[in-house]
Amino acid sequence: MQSTLFSHHNVPLDLLAKRAYNFRWAEVDAGIIPLTAADPDFQVALEVRNAIASYAMDGVLSYGPHGGLSQFKHALANVLSERKSYDISCNNLLPVDSAASAMYSVARTFLSAGDEAIIFDPVDFLFEKSVTSAGAKVIRCPFDKSSGRFMLELLPKLISRKTKMIGVCNPHNPLGKLLSPQEIEDIARFANEHQLWIMNDEVWSDIIYPENQFFSFHHLASNLRQKVVTVYGFSKNFGLAGLRIGAIIAPDDNIYQRIVNTSNVLTTAGGASVLSQIAAITALTQCWYWVDEFIKHLTEMRDYAVTRLNNMPGIQCEKPQATYLLFPNIEATGFTAEDFSAKLLNEKVAVVPGTKRFFGPGAKGHIRISFATSKEILSEGLNRIERAVSKEKEN
Repeated sequence: MQSTLFSHHNVPLDLLAKRAYNFRWAEVDAGIIPLTAADPDFQVALEVRNAIASYAMDGVLSYGPHGGLSQFKHALANVLSERKSYDISCNNLLPVDSAASAMYSVARTFLSAGDEAIIFDPVDFLFEKSVTSAGAKVIRCPFDKSSGRFMLELLPKLISRKTKMIGVCNPHNPLGKLLSPQEIEDIARFANEHQLWIMNDEVWSDIIYPENQFFSFHHLASNLRQKVVTVYGFSKNFGLAGLRIGAIIAPDDNIYQRIVNTSNVLTTAGGASVLSQIAAITALTQCWYWVDEFIKHLTEMRDYAVTRLNNMPGIQCEKPQATYLLFPNIEATGFTAEDFSAKLLNEKVAVVPGTKRFFGPGAKGHIRISFATSKEILSEGLNRIERAVSKEKEN
């Protein structure tokens, strides 16, 4: 059974064309292959589907507890302990309506108008959006392409008396990189020294390739994670994006309560859907076989796509350590990311251009490709990219 979970047969194209939004199948013209948003094309685990159906068929869809289902909290705390060796209290886990919503709640809790927050460049646009939604200003820490790392040595120059937070994306979207244990410790020590909060985005932390190892702030000594607030999600690992379910992990009871007070969960204006929590509980307790098999499939897709792209004139693509995202450099083609993406669209394949809107100024000269699809779809998408590149070379 597991060997066929991620075959082309399990990509429901008709349903995706009706239901897969956010730059995906339902938002592109017929015949276009969208290698865009980081959302798997595959059907979710059968156990999750059955759990949702069973709960709904009972006919009672009432409000849940303000702080979330205790089963959810215990399931997530147990999984993070068993699979990642985290030492956290289930009492300090707050289910929320998506990891994106979690980032906004964290920003609202610890930032005020006029504050500043340091984020990476490039990085997913939600970091900037969550910071600015709290009235704060973004300060960007650049990526050094020559060394392949973020320039953490610049942090002392980026900080001011207004700085209150550092936003960390690990594993990193869109670069697919893992921060090293030393980098994690250096950030934590810098934050401690300057009394900064760390918004720690770990939504990709379950998609790690076999040759790499994930290191978290939660693996540091307790004195270095007293101001670390972690965001966790269920869209990248289990494919539950449409259920909008995520979690915030607070370091202690007091910080947990601060987050509760700003996240609207104490009223009916906020909080995670009970049905979504049921799906997440099932995923956490029964469906890691699905994730493990998914990573095997993704490893093959990653290696295949990187090889194909690096054989195309003007394109350079590094192999990601995590995520199912590629971030090839297309500067040698002579086109901007916007123009190159437009040319690909003419060949009926959609990608995300590396623009300030999506990732910040540091994304210039790149495109982002999601390969969480079948070998058949990915192969045809790459064929179309190759065709576009070949046409330009001929011209």
